[in-house]
Amino acid sequence: MTSAAFAVVLLTGGTAACGEGTASDPAFPSGRSPEVTPAQAVAKAAADAERITSLHYRVTGTVPQWGRLRADASMHTAPLTMGMKLSAGRYGGEQMEVRFVDGALYVHGDALRTEMLKGASWFTAEQAAWGDSFDNNSYGALPRQLEGSPVVQSTMLTAAKDVRRIRTETVDGVRTTHYKGTVTSDGIRAARDAAVGKAARERQINSLGQFSTMRLKGTLTVDLWIGDDNRTKQFRMRSDTYASRGGTADQPLQLVDGRPLDMTVTFLEVDTPVTVETPPPDDTTDLAELGLD
Repeated sequence: MTSAAFAVVLLTGGTAACGEGTASDPAFPSGRSPEVTPAQAVAKAAADAERITSLHYRVTGTVPQWGRLRADASMHTAPLTMGMKLSAGRYGGEQMEVRFVDGALYVHGDALRTEMLKGASWFTAEQAAWGDSFDNNSYGALPRQLEGSPVVQSTMLTAAKDVRRIRTETVDGVRTTHYKGTVTSDGIRAARDAAVGKAARERQINSLGQFSTMRLKGTLTVDLWIGDDNRTKQFRMRSDTYASRGGTADQPLQLVDGRPLDMTVTFLEVDTPVTVETPPPDDTTDLAELGLD
């Protein structure tokens, strides 16, 4: 089954990208020792991210082929589960809810064609994937950029050679230091080869996977906001993207122009209780039973 199958059960196929925070004090440091370099600060935040067990986060911005979007999500890292509510231009601004539980995808929302639900409120698809490196598959229910784990994405700046400190800013009520740099696939490979320790190497392998699946063209500009506790509070990713082949079951495949990515992810709560429930079986319709392959 491909993502085109999902287009059959959708009526179609926000918020602008976050700014760079409110500058509170351009002077440095912001609670950190002045001896800590930008690269070291980014590396510390990445190492801390590896220990995250659960996360509540918000996504805003513009995503190729989806337009402006806003999403609020919660996730567990082990077992890997996620629940997200999103609205996007692709759905005419209507809200969708997407869950990944026990390797299955569940989708509910106003953009679904109710005549195909067979009286149920949810669609489900087995053998879905979310948050992995290379094998993500939401059957087109999510943009590629949201199929990846935000924890992995938040560590990408460790592969940049031009990390620099911008200024101290307040993000969602938290005092942070803003860092910025550019990331390429070659840079991630180099960071992977130079990584010391299994965890650092796996981090770069996962980052390379996320970079590849997002169909980025050349350079990814990453802004990262780190709190005084050395934890990531927010990151922003911007890049041009390659054109890709798209289409629906009613239209032949066609070349879709690549459009810019500008997506901001804000970590709202870290390591707090998260519950992602499986919808009731009697309230779901399996995509496989609709013969949409």
